[in-house]
Amino acid sequence: MLSIDYITNSKDEAIIGLKKRGFKNLDVIDSIIELNNNRKKIQQKLDNILFKSNTISKDIAGAFKSDNNDIDIDSLKSESSNLKLKSKSLAEELDTVKIKILDLITTVPNIPDSKVPDGLSEENNIEVFRSSNFKESGYDLKNHWNLSKEYDIIDFELGSKITGSGFPVYKGKGAKLQRALINFFLDRNSSAGYNEFQVPHLVNSDSAYATGQLPDKDGQMYHVINDDFYLIPTAEVPLTNIYRDKILAVDQVPVMVTGYTPCFRREAGSYGSDVRGLNRLHQFDKVEIVRIEHPDKSDDALIKMKEHIKEILTELKLDFRILNLCAGDLGFTSSITYDFEVFSKGQEKWLEISSVSNFKTYQSNRLNLKFKDKDGKNYTLHTLNGSSLALPRVMAGLIENNQSENGIIIPDVLVPYTGFDIIN
Repeated sequence: MLSIDYITNSKDEAIIGLKKRGFKNLDVIDSIIELNNNRKKIQQKLDNILFKSNTISKDIAGAFKSDNNDIDIDSLKSESSNLKLKSKSLAEELDTVKIKILDLITTVPNIPDSKVPDGLSEENNIEVFRSSNFKESGYDLKNHWNLSKEYDIIDFELGSKITGSGFPVYKGKGAKLQRALINFFLDRNSSAGYNEFQVPHLVNSDSAYATGQLPDKDGQMYHVINDDFYLIPTAEVPLTNIYRDKILAVDQVPVMVTGYTPCFRREAGSYGSDVRGLNRLHQFDKVEIVRIEHPDKSDDALIKMKEHIKEILTELKLDFRILNLCAGDLGFTSSITYDFEVFSKGQEKWLEISSVSNFKTYQSNRLNLKFKDKDGKNYTLHTLNGSSLALPRVMAGLIENNQSENGIIIPDVLVPYTGFDIIN
């Protein structure tokens, strides 16, 4: 979330940024500032009463020690009791105001970075890179759901029988290819300096709040009501929350972590070809990378993450492009995001396979994540994350783009992981 200090001291800048991303409820900024001014007044009154109460307590203690009969101890005790009642009332009023501020400030999205393009829809996203390794084909290409049925590697009907739509079953070489991709991604991330973690697949509400999934994406998450746990929509949530409520030494930064998890998203309300096959699932596998960076170095870190994912996709010889998302297409918590899209030749469309984002201090303010600099003061860190990579659409691209008359060709870099070079 945005900090109170930023909203108060940089109100005009905040409003310009919010307008850029199409945020409508701009009056909330004035409401937050007004509530914060009220909070300060209540806090000052409370501090004065507590100071006065503490002084009276010392006077009472001193009177008992000195045996001074000129001091009216009963009067002091009565005044102390009244002050305690006032302080209790003010403390309750202060808590109420703080809750109101928090409720409002969590409705405000992040401010777009200066490098984010103007625009309110995906048509305004800017392509910043396109691979040059497009393959020519002399015959009509099939889509991945038909190929999956032909080679018996992914069973969508069986998944629907077991659970429902959006829960496919991977079979035989399809399951091995899925596992190969996971291991390949993790190995590439580890080689790039990311420390691998295995994390829980369910998180509590504090964790979901800290990374910004709550309250913004409450309706998109699967909620285990009895235990108040949430199935994770991405490994970003548990990986980032490892560092919640921490103050790191400056020499502990950067933090670079990676992890594989299944991900769960309700994704309600979508129909047609956009949700066919692997295009949109309720459960899918994903390998994530997360970085915690010094504020002065997070811009460079984002570029490094982008280049890292670019190298992986180049190794897989997939046709892909990178988009700089416009302000209106940014996620709620993101300051700047680069989307990676693979070209699906069987469907003749681009499919998003990764988002690499810099949240700057937006998540860290919720996480209470800071570092102690050499001057001895604590400063808020920046957080970044990226899919490295999401499996379903990578699988779709591999299956469709590598089909041949003899079967589906496995990219060379994956053969050591799969143990076979073709699916036929």
